[in-house]
This record gives sequence, C-alpha cells and structure tokens, in this order.
Amino acid sequence: MKSNSIKKRFIALAATAALITGVTTVVPAQAADPSCSTAAYVTTCVGATSDTAPYMFITTAAFNGTVLLWSHGLRPNVDIPAGIPGYGGYKVTNTPEPAPNGDKAVISALLAQGYGIAGSGFSRQGVNVQQAVAANVELIGIFKKKHPTTEKVVAWGQSLGTLISQTLAEKHPELVDSVALLCPATAPTDALISYFGDFMWGFKTFFDPSIVGFGYAPGAAGYAQSMGDLVKFFTALGKLQAGLSSGAWPDTSSAAGKALEKAGVPSRSALTLIGIMAGVPLRSENIDGTSGPAGLEQTFPLAIAPAVAVLQNAGTVGLAEVLLMADGEAQAGGIVFDNTKTDYAARVDADKDVYSFALSGNTAVNSMLDVLAASPRVTASADATAKVKTLLSVEGTIKHPTVLLTTEADQFTVAGAGQWMIDKYADQYAAEKAKAMFDSRKSRAYVTPTVKLVALWEKTAAKYTKFTATGSPDLSATRGAGTGHCKYTPAQYVTVAKMAANAATNGKFPTGGIVTSTARKVGLSYDNKFRVPLFKSLE
Repeated sequence: MKSNSIKKRFIALAATAALITGVTTVVPAQAADPSCSTAAYVTTCVGATSDTAPYMFITTAAFNGTVLLWSHGLRPNVDIPAGIPGYGGYKVTNTPEPAPNGDKAVISALLAQGYGIAGSGFSRQGVNVQQAVAANVELIGIFKKKHPTTEKVVAWGQSLGTLISQTLAEKHPELVDSVALLCPATAPTDALISYFGDFMWGFKTFFDPSIVGFGYAPGAAGYAQSMGDLVKFFTALGKLQAGLSSGAWPDTSSAAGKALEKAGVPSRSALTLIGIMAGVPLRSENIDGTSGPAGLEQTFPLAIAPAVAVLQNAGTVGLAEVLLMADGEAQAGGIVFDNTKTDYAARVDADKDVYSFALSGNTAVNSMLDVLAASPRVTASADATAKVKTLLSVEGTIKHPTVLLTTEADQFTVAGAGQWMIDKYADQYAAEKAKAMFDSRKSRAYVTPTVKLVALWEKTAAKYTKFTATGSPDLSATRGAGTGHCKYTPAQYVTVAKMAANAATNGKFPTGGIVTSTARKVGLSYDNKFRVPLFKSLE
C-alpha cells in the first residue's frame, strides 16, 4: 500500500543528521548552549531545548540574516510491531529535521543562497502542536543568540507541521516574519477529526465491526487495541483488493455487509460510498479517474476507477485514523469523534448520480445508506472535545506574508484544508479593504491593503494512469502530479522557501505575473480562480 512511502520517510529520519553533516547528534540531558562544529565554512549546531527536544541548525560563512525554521510532519508516537501489515517495524524517533525530510539537495540549495536552516525533532511525536510550538519559540532564541545578525525568521512546515508553523505565527507574531505551509493540515479541528473518523466508521460498519476505531482504552490496553486495529484494517483492505473485480466482500464483513453482498451489491461500491461520504479523493497516485485499458475505455473509469482510487488512498487514511485517534483520545481524556448528527445521505447526495455506475445505481446506494442509518453511532465526550481543540486548533488568520502549497489529490491532508485557508483569507482581506475604505474618509487617502497570501497548487493532470499488459492499473508506476502526500521535488521546496524568505525581507510578494512564472518553472500553479471542495463536514 502507499502508506509504505510514509513509513520509509519516517524510518529514514533516524539517519538524517549524520547524512547531512557527518556529525553524530548528541542530545544533552538539559538545556545548554548548542554544540557546534565547522567544516568547509559550514557550521552545524546541535542541542536540546529545555523540554529535551533535540534540534539542529546549519549556517554558512555567507549567512544572509534569514533563517528558515522547519517543522516536520506527523511521526507516530508509539512503536509499531514488525508484524503489522503495511507499516510494521517503525520505532519512535525524535531526530531533528532542519529541512524537508532531511533532503540534502534542499539543504545544499538553501545554504548556497545564504539562508540558515533550523529544525527540531520535538519532545514528543503524534499530536504535538503545543510542545512543538514551545520548542520552536526556544529554538528561535537559541539561534539568534548564536547568530546575532539574524534579521528574519521564516516559519515553514508540512502536513502536521503546518499546524505548528501557523500556530507559532498566530501566537507569537513578533518572532516570525513570513510563513510557508506545504500540504497543509490547517483546518478546523472538527473537520480534521471528521475526515478520518467518518472513513473508519464507515469501513468498520461494512467490512469489520470488530475494529475498535474509537474509545480506545487507556495505557497498554489501548495500545494493544490500536495495533490490533491496524492488523484488522490492512487485512480487510487486502481482501477488498483481492475482490475488487468480483465484488466479493471480506469474510470479516458485518451481517449487514454480507446481506448487501447477497443482494448483489459489490464491495467496491461500498468502498466508493465510504470514500465519497468521508471526502477521500477519488483520484490517487495511479488512478486519474478518466483512463481505461483497451476494451474498457468507458467502463473502467465509470465503474471501477473510483473504488481503486479509494483503495489506494485508504492505507494512509486508515493508518492515520488509528494513530491519531488513539493519541488524541489519550491526551484529551475521551472520545473526540462524534457522528450522532451526521447525515451521510446528504453527504453523498451531490455525487451519487455522478458516480452511479461505481455505486451500482440508486437502489444499491439507498440500501447502503439504510445500513449506515441503522448502525450505532459514536458519541464524543464533551470534555474531551473541548480539550482536543486546545491541542490542534488554529484561527487561520494570516498575520505575515504566507505561501500556501496544496496538492490537489492529497489523501492525508486533503485539499479542502488549503481551500479553507484561502477562503478564510478572502474574508480577512475583504474586511481589511472595508476598514481601509472607512479610514480613508478621514484621511482622504485610500491605501490598498497588502496581499499577504500566495496560494500555489500542485494540480493533477487529466490522464496519467498506466495499465499492465493484462489491463490492470499499474499501481507501481510513477505517481501522477498533484497526488500523494507531501511528495514535492527539491526544486519545489526550495522555490516555496525562497518565495517566503523574499516576502519576509520585502514585506510583500511580487506581482502575480512573477509568481505565476516562478511557480510554473517548478511544475506548480498560481491560479486564483482554481477551487476545490471543502471538507465534507464543512460543506
């Protein structure tokens, strides 16, 4: 499954520091001045903040006064046993990450431009926005003490790291001069929880009711439940893949699921329905939704492709649900997902005709919705819901020049999060213009507010699916642009970083034409008219 690519990225972090600098990272037991070494005019410093969060920062003799403070994305906060299908063998790591995925090409390019780079591994993994923001605040001070000529700080991050970077900019605007958010997770807490929760609830309702999914027990018992859920989830997913053509349901399916199978509803239709109601992209790394093999040019994209796309995206979504829900519940003290009032029929109403073939027609759709309507719902704890919002919430207010880079068909941090930020800023900018107009009545001089947000997209192509000689979609082929989670090229990372750094220095972005051409050179798009759907729970 494609969750393997995320696994490899996590595991690779353990060796990042040594690969970049050739220096072994030694984390002191308590906060102290960093340990620094210089070779070939490059100075690398390592240390730990007062809460034991390890960090690293690198500069050259030509440091230009701007530091790029990177916040990495989600890393599991628990070890995952080797026997877990699709993800086993992961060990918790807090290795510092001073640039995206420790990419040496990105690091070399930024250092060559004179930028300093910095990043922490944070004191805890999983849902860690509070701890990460505290570590970053301290790290900025440490960096400036070591490099007193520092003038500008760019907060940038990807995935969960965008929540960290945006929260840092919102709560400590005096410490930050610009922001870059890549594959953003910046969205209302309820929307993020609903996305993962709706998917897993639908999956277990149809395909394996023994999956816990919500309300994990505390401590070791909850850990055992969550690891058991991963086994069950990936096992059922494998059976769905095996039965994709025949429509066979997993033998773990619920009684209602087996009744649907007996009534002639294929399992792929239920999988497609779950994807639609949760908002999982119906395009994936290898499924464009429009291509078909020879002889099935029309049938495949209409009847089969949506389920294959959901299947390919599901590994990441299900994995994240188990890990995030277990960690979030443990920190919040109870269940944080609630679907007691969710109308799943309304969720799929706009799409059920568009994907009628994939859903096997309205009779099948109504039968599946009847199952969902009759199935037990999940009730959240009010106290836990309130607590989790303190762990994850962002205002979405843009206080500094901000570059937003969103992947159109990201299955983890779905594009609706980027759209939410864009819409929030549109309202913010409209309010700023209205205030400027009002103020001009007294000053008799209207000053147009500075545009603080540049929204870039990695868009999908119309066609990119490849097929094998037997007519099956090739799920091992190179991914299509605009798909997957945070799979940007070094050139794209560097372009976003430099755009944010220049805005930090100038206080604004260049004209739209310059932004458009700059983005196009690295395969990105700057298009203010482009729009994607919001989270299903926000529509």
